[in-house]
Amino acid sequence: MILHTVKVYPSKKKLPKKNQLAWKIAEIASDKAKLNKNSVEMVINRIIDNTSVAIASLNRKPVVSSREMALAHPRKKGATIFGTNSKKKYDCEWAAWTNGVAVRELDFHDTFLAADYSHPGDNIPPLLAVAQQLKKNGIDLLRGIITAYEVQVNLVKGICLHKHKVDHVGHLGPSVAAGIGSMLKLNTEIIYQAVQQALHTTISTRQSRKGEISSWKAFAPAHAGKLGIEAVDRAMRGEGGPSPIYEGEDSVIARILDGKKAKYKVPLPKKNEEKKAILETYTKEYSAEYQAQALIDLAKILKYVILINLTPIKSQI
Repeated sequence: MILHTVKVYPSKKKLPKKNQLAWKIAEIASDKAKLNKNSVEMVINRIIDNTSVAIASLNRKPVVSSREMALAHPRKKGATIFGTNSKKKYDCEWAAWTNGVAVRELDFHDTFLAADYSHPGDNIPPLLAVAQQLKKNGIDLLRGIITAYEVQVNLVKGICLHKHKVDHVGHLGPSVAAGIGSMLKLNTEIIYQAVQQALHTTISTRQSRKGEISSWKAFAPAHAGKLGIEAVDRAMRGEGGPSPIYEGEDSVIARILDGKKAKYKVPLPKKNEEKKAILETYTKEYSAEYQAQALIDLAKILKYVILINLTPIKSQI
């Protein structure tokens, strides 16, 4: 693991690609690292978890609305949508959209907390949809998801978005782009451009999680996943992204995060080092924020204790 320093540079000092965070992300996404056995097993665990929480939310209004939107985009050799006939296929970006809403709606999928918040399981719907449409095999999908988790978890460790009230899907766009790039075995340059585009288009505020909270809380990560797919699509056609997106004079860090004097430390594995960040993430037992899991356990214990203590009293009435 290497700890990379990320800071802002003036435009007149042209920062070489090899020194840019987006390039370093692209390098690990395009490497030939061996798949870690435990990481592979955890991906399987998370696909099952994702599918389970998605099925539980199928009849909720935001999921129904997103599904109705997606059904308007059929594709003969596309991807499947939760809650529909599996023989019918749809454009992968729209399948990712509605499946992503289904996964996120109940706040029931996995999470990772460090310098910022995250739900790395949000990477799975877009990668799975692309894999289905392009007929990728299981090994390719495993590689892509492991890479996506690696990128998002390490961005969450190094760069706090919450401090500036920026929604944590700002780390999801780049991780989706990197994961898809890894799954499709794209070269470093294409992934680099896709990561930059994905970050640029997925920066938004945390108002979606404050005040009058609407269904956009569920839509936000699904939208980021959809944008990540589209970023890769454009990059594969030779289209570039704002560069350098992290370190530039008017970049995300310079104008939205800690500013031109900022200095972040972002860990990333060495090139061809096994990716294990998914092993640091955790699933939930209850449909609630991770911070509430212990409180729910406590409430259940207290209920049991109270009932036990009331039993002798009831017997005397």
